[in-house]
Amino acid sequence: RTVHGGKHEIVEDLERKPLTYNDLITRTLILGNALAKLTNQGENVGVFLPNSAKTLITILALQAQGRIPAMLNYSTGSAAMLSACRIAEVKVVLTSRQFIEKGKLTDEASALSKQVQLVYLEDIAQTITREDKLKGLWQCKTADYWYRKTAPSPDSTAVVLFTSGSEGTPKGVVLSHANILANLKQLESRISFTPQDVVLNFLPMFHSFGFTVGSMLPILSGMRVFFYPTPLHFAVIPEMAYELKATIMFGTNTFLAAYAKKAHPYDFYNMRYVVAGAEKLQETTRQTWLEKFGIRILEGYGATETTPITSVNTPMYYKAGTVGRFMPSMEYQLEPIPGIQDAGQLHVKGPNIMQGYLLNDNPGKLIPPESIYGKGWYNTGDIVNVDEEGYISIRGRSKRFAKVSGEMVSLTAVEQLAANAWPSALHAATSIPDARKGELVILLTTQKDATTQALITASPGVAAISMPKKILIVDNIPMLATGKINYPGVSELVLNMVFDTADSGLEDGKLGDSGDFYEDEDD
Repeated sequence: RTVHGGKHEIVEDLERKPLTYNDLITRTLILGNALAKLTNQGENVGVFLPNSAKTLITILALQAQGRIPAMLNYSTGSAAMLSACRIAEVKVVLTSRQFIEKGKLTDEASALSKQVQLVYLEDIAQTITREDKLKGLWQCKTADYWYRKTAPSPDSTAVVLFTSGSEGTPKGVVLSHANILANLKQLESRISFTPQDVVLNFLPMFHSFGFTVGSMLPILSGMRVFFYPTPLHFAVIPEMAYELKATIMFGTNTFLAAYAKKAHPYDFYNMRYVVAGAEKLQETTRQTWLEKFGIRILEGYGATETTPITSVNTPMYYKAGTVGRFMPSMEYQLEPIPGIQDAGQLHVKGPNIMQGYLLNDNPGKLIPPESIYGKGWYNTGDIVNVDEEGYISIRGRSKRFAKVSGEMVSLTAVEQLAANAWPSALHAATSIPDARKGELVILLTTQKDATTQALITASPGVAAISMPKKILIVDNIPMLATGKINYPGVSELVLNMVFDTADSGLEDGKLGDSGDFYEDEDD
């Protein structure tokens, strides 16, 4: 506000009521004062809300009062949200009746209410008096005099985000204010942003990409941000970009490919930067955007644990097929992997590396990052090559995850779901490449009557994205001499079985002309 002025418009959403810095700060302080009566200092408070100005105000209000927003990923289903609340010791969750109703999340809200206290923003609004509003306005006008004395330490926790764990249960990723500010400064040192830029943000705030880059970057840089509640409106979002004269957009390959299919060639006429992350950018998507819109997508790489940006291509330093160069002030080491000559497992260290994890086996206890290279290092689990110019190429992942439409899906968790449904059979989950979704999860099982519908029925509260796309029934699953599942053998068998059925189509879906397996044209 000091740099751009209190009347500078900064936030807008579907209500089409732009908020200035003065509006944003005043509403943040009013809501913060109300939330202070319902929560305790230093408490993790769940946030179960969509992309909107009100969600941003809620996050800032919690932070202003020394509370920590714990962003719940409602796309993963009630079971994962309940697990996240337990891991982060969340007792109060902030949500909205309007959101629950429009998002058809009544079942999830009902399940949450059995473990935590749901507090609705509509109810809080009813308790705010005229005196409360005047107090917030006065605090806004005088913030320059009092806020520095009460501001949180840079190293205090700013937010808890959740990412999938190796056993399928979420891990809480604890990020400090310094982590977020450092990552934004790292990005700003490589890409130029101005107060005239307009950011169209449809990525949910419970993802680090949508939180740090899509939400915090614009408001801390003076850029106007428009919050759209879902990335799935493939025909609407290009029209919004045109109407808003958006200049910056962040997305995943899955979403960018879908927008390109629906958009008019002129919809993105004003776009300066389109940055892709969260999953591999397919060459077809890159070429489509270049040919149809004249836009060169800047592909980046990162993780929730790196706040999230580790590297990114820039207008000045760009190499197609890579994820760009490391952010400034970051160190890296490549751990040698047997059988791989020109790449290694990536470990990184820097000011944007998380404070630590909150884990399932010890809820509420912070586990600082550490790898074979020492404390403060984060093992990404990705196999990468770094060329002589510093550009990073991702060769694969060592962790047993699939990335479906930008969402991490634990293959171990898929196997556990199958084991719960059919305990007497043997199961192995793997993934196959898919140009539309990034990857598809395939379950190999010895259960003779196994079907995806039966697995869904046996797994209440589990999101569809965490289910296998296809179940293949076999007599025997490849095993190693040690008695462990031979996962390379499983992957080879699955690929052979999938593509052997390409001519006839698959039971639960179909193969497109490109060989990609998908359910329907608009899924």
